[in-house]
Formats: sequence, structure tokens, C-alpha cells
Amino acid sequence: MRCRMKACGYTTEVVLILPTSRTLSNWPESVQIEPDTTIQLGGWLFRHRTALPLPVAVAILVLRVGEAPPSARLVAAGIVVTALGELVRLWGVHHIGVISRTRSERLGPLVASGPFAILRNPLYAGNIALWVGFALAARLVWLAPLILLLLGLQYHAIVRWEERLLESRLGDAYRAYATRVPRWLPTLKRRQHQGHKGNKGHRGKEGFSLTETLFSERGTLVAIAVGYALLWLKAQV
Repeated sequence: MRCRMKACGYTTEVVLILPTSRTLSNWPESVQIEPDTTIQLGGWLFRHRTALPLPVAVAILVLRVGEAPPSARLVAAGIVVTALGELVRLWGVHHIGVISRTRSERLGPLVASGPFAILRNPLYAGNIALWVGFALAARLVWLAPLILLLLGLQYHAIVRWEERLLESRLGDAYRAYATRVPRWLPTLKRRQHQGHKGNKGHRGKEGFSLTETLFSERGTLVAIAVGYALLWLKAQV
């Protein structure tokens, strides 16, 4: 597009080159415009996903509205749900390794063993269960479904972004994996995946060692311990 600009008695012709759909398709993937707002939001949430549960944590530790009467069974149920969520995370990290902590677009080999053989996002599912368990242990039963909804929506956006990235990088291998393994609800039909058992640095058929797994999860384990200590203090007030 051409336009003329006149200033100080001089006329200058300026040529503006506007990108077309064809030129946009030739740009590097990192600068292409993604029309799906959910995927754009998912990329941002992925880079900040460590902070996503912070509002949930504050609500659990501060709110006293609608607390259920003291109940050892309810607290025990919350602890069990939290423990199950963390066990799922440990199982997943045992197979995928420290790359689960990355905030970049760096990818390792496709992991389809362990919990990744029965659902595609076990770490996020474990996170949701972990925080629902905290809400139950805090006797905030009404908050549990809200946490499920809030974190579910956030992780849905992240997963949409991750799936787009994985499909663009891994192609048919990821498409085949996504076809046979559900996104969220686990399947009871475990199928052998002909490919990698783990990520970079995996330790054979058993995945990462227990030491490496616990080291990668140390932050989450400490947060759980501190969280339950604070819940105990809250109950004493």
C-alpha cells in the first residue's frame, strides 16, 4: 500500500508492506498469530502455572465462611485425596522427569508409559486432586467444586496450548497417542506404546530413579507439609 506524507514543504511517498495470509504462514511459528484465544491464554498460563494455585491456597487458609463442623473423617478424607493427588504426580514425574518443571517450549521424547498410558495429563489431574483435598481437610466442602472448576478451566487452556505445540513438533506420533489415550478421564485399557519409555536421561524401563523423582518433587512435597501445618494452626485459632 502506498501513501503520501507532506511535511515542511516536502512530499514523501511511503510504501507500507502489509502481511497477507500467505506471508504469515511463512513466518516462524513463534511469531505467527494464533486466532484461538484459549490457546493464547494457555501459553501465558503455562509460563506462570506455578503461581496458579496461589489464590486457592490463600482462600483455603483464610476463609472460615461455610466451614463444616469439626470432623476427623472429613479431615482424613482430605488428607487421602491430597495424598492420592501427590502419588499420581510422583508416578508421572518418575516417568517424565525434570522436564515437567520447564517453562520453555523445550520438548523431550514422547512419554507414553506409566500414568501417561492411561491419561494424557496426569500431573495436572494430580494437582487438581491435591488442592481439592486441601479444601476438604480445611472443612471448606463448598470450596472443593469451585477449585475443581477454576483449576480445570485453567489447565484446559494450558493443555490446548501444549497439544498444539506437541502436534506441531511430534506430528503423527503425538496424533496417534492422543487418539488412543484420553485427555482427562483415565482409560482402563493400557496399550503398549512403541516408543520411548521416558524423557531425556531416563533410566531404562523403570524410568527415573526414586531419588531423582523426589528431588524434582521436593518443592511440592514441602508445600504440602507447610500447607497442612498452617491448616493445623488455623484449626487452633
